[in-house]
Amino acid sequence: MSGHHGRPSWQEARAIAAAAGSALPPESVALHDAIGRRLAADLATSIDLPHFASAAMDGWLVAGDGPWTLVEADPGRGEAAPIVTGALVPADAFAVLRSESGEVADGVLRSTVAGEPRAGHHIRHPGTEALTGERLIAAGALLNPAHVALAAATGADEVLVAALPSVALVFTGDEVVTSGLPAPGRVRDSFGVQLPALVGMLGGRVTGVARVPDRLDETVAALRDADAALIVTTGGTGASSADHLRDALRALGARLLVDGVAMRPGGPTRIAELPDGRLVAALPGNPLAAMLAAITLGEPLLAGLAGRPPVPTHPAGDAEAEGRVGTTVLVPYSEVDGRAVVARWRGAAMLRGLAAATGILIVPPDSPTESLPLPWRTNET
Repeated sequence: MSGHHGRPSWQEARAIAAAAGSALPPESVALHDAIGRRLAADLATSIDLPHFASAAMDGWLVAGDGPWTLVEADPGRGEAAPIVTGALVPADAFAVLRSESGEVADGVLRSTVAGEPRAGHHIRHPGTEALTGERLIAAGALLNPAHVALAAATGADEVLVAALPSVALVFTGDEVVTSGLPAPGRVRDSFGVQLPALVGMLGGRVTGVARVPDRLDETVAALRDADAALIVTTGGTGASSADHLRDALRALGARLLVDGVAMRPGGPTRIAELPDGRLVAALPGNPLAAMLAAITLGEPLLAGLAGRPPVPTHPAGDAEAEGRVGTTVLVPYSEVDGRAVVARWRGAAMLRGLAAATGILIVPPDSPTESLPLPWRTNET
């Protein structure tokens, strides 16, 4: 249901964000660039694994029963030749005697372990791991180092992965300083140091960054020139004389998909589509409000562009959080003795509570409380 003043509820805004963009086409990337990417199509092996018989141990390739006369290579019956792990073994080979199980004297090899070697002992036979055409990695897998090593074993040089949507960042504000201590009336930039990494955690890649003062013409130019599937802006979403984001979108002929959200903090968040299809996520200027909007509404935008579902919410269980009539409240929380305890520092401009949080509580006005994980917590041990 819609919230106050005709603004969509947080749940409605999240659904709009997820449906806003069409999935970008997948791309082929080199294996060394594929770790952390999502596989777009099943990976099947084009060869048997292993694709030839090989020695599983250092030792001797032996033919027939021992003792064996030592030769340099290609042993016939009653002969043995040195071999190293991984070396090619003829298809009709009898066995490999490992080095710790044999001894050589006067050019003759003898086994020192009863029962060794058995027929086929210490030989890796073709196809014992996988047969040609067998699926090894399913589409949708988040590729890890073992995945790409397995792909390399099949002879692949590249894999097809889901698109990693490009993101352009546009930071607004005359009062922002990017280094050192801010003077009274100035604030230290908290977006430039975090948003590039956060975008990566949410499934995008930053391809451009621009900083603009609180001027309409420069805001219009920055949006017009941003070369990315998604443009993320910070600040300028209010209605004061210094806020130009909404007017800039109008000047560019953008279609407002979400013109504010019934949520706190982050109510001024806006989502728009430019005439050429680029999407815009306009985040508020307050740091916590912007972060919560980016995690809860920016992530579904990136998910839609990547062709995957958004990160799901989960029941919050025993949560100590109060809602507001007609508004969804978003609040950082930490888990204490199995309970979700809201952060003490949770004002729209405060980051201290989020920095120590476990996740985000979603407290709707008329339904059970849910939660979302923080993207950096999902990778922690």
